Amino acid sequence: MNTPHPDKAVIDALGGPAEVARRLNLDPKNGVQRVHNWTTRGIPPAVRLENLDIFGPSSQTAPAEGQVA
Repeated sequence: MNTPHPDKAVIDALGGPAEVARRLNLDPKNGVQRVHNWTTRGIPPAVRLENLDIFGPSSQTAPAEGQVA
């Protein structure tokens, strides 16, 4: 069994893999599985950056306190 990635909490807060796939306009046939895979692998950085309106900034990509972006 795979260990959940911290992004699982983000996906769950957005309504789960089916809802995230719908918001991203992913193919209904494969999109839910794709998003579900992110619960163990993490949301791909390119997907996160292209959809900041959905995911918001990542704590991994945000500047540290006191630093300028």
